[in-house]
Amino acid sequence: MEIVVPPALTESHVKWEGEAGRAWSAGLPALAKRYLEEWGLRLDGASMHGVVSLVLPVVRADGTPAALKLQPVTDENATEPVGLRAWAGDGSVLLLEHDPATGTMLLERLDESRSLSAVPDDMKAMEILAELLARLVARPAPEGLRRLGDIAGQMVEDVPAALAKLPREEDRAWLRRCAAAVADLVPEPGDRLLHWDLHYDNVLAAEREPWLAIDPKPLAGDPGFDLLPALDNRWGEVVASGDVRGSVLRRFDLLVEALGLDPARAAGWTLGRVLQNSLWSVEDGEDRLDDVQLAIAEAMVHRQ
Repeated sequence: MEIVVPPALTESHVKWEGEAGRAWSAGLPALAKRYLEEWGLRLDGASMHGVVSLVLPVVRADGTPAALKLQPVTDENATEPVGLRAWAGDGSVLLLEHDPATGTMLLERLDESRSLSAVPDDMKAMEILAELLARLVARPAPEGLRRLGDIAGQMVEDVPAALAKLPREEDRAWLRRCAAAVADLVPEPGDRLLHWDLHYDNVLAAEREPWLAIDPKPLAGDPGFDLLPALDNRWGEVVASGDVRGSVLRRFDLLVEALGLDPARAAGWTLGRVLQNSLWSVEDGEDRLDDVQLAIAEAMVHRQ
């Protein structure tokens, strides 16, 4: 069976890494063949991909289905195996093999065709996500992870430069407000193991459990910083409800209750995520803040 690198994956790597990304993508078939041999695997279906990773369905020598995940080692994903080992399958996909030199991982096979996005009832999907997230953040973060205190402190330092690039006073005011919330929380950044990117498409159906989390970006910090990716899922439905603030707060309250968080503190850290997303947006050349992020920030003010 031929190893096919989807053109969209190559385009993604070229977008972010230029010709180095093109070269890495071109080397994927050879890299995959290396681990098929070393780990005793055979291909079992068509290639899949995310923004940076190539995922190949495979079968181990003992007949166990698995997934071979190949991705370049970056600051964002280098600690993914650390988090997966700490969770050891408790709410997350199992890590079966890992080569730190190349970032290649062999993972438990999940059903890539069924994510939480396919659950028709939004609040039911949110309940499932909340239960998983509560399990994930129950663990203390292991050594070697990025720490929220460092990231949050840097975010606050980056605000003045970002303010200069935003012409609208409304945007500048919200950036200052989010930064003030973060500055208040930085002295107690937390020490839990965070997923950092748990939204509906990062929860897949499984056999070992009904649903499991994938693609973490592990971080040591306060669980309140882990809520925002769930809040802007299915944003079209939030808008269609006619009550954006109420819909956001229903999701937020469900998450806070499931995780046993202080609502005001969780709202503050969610404003921190709005700040982080907004700083990234400005860094990418945007000169106004995203309407979805602003709507979430406005809702959080009512829980502080």
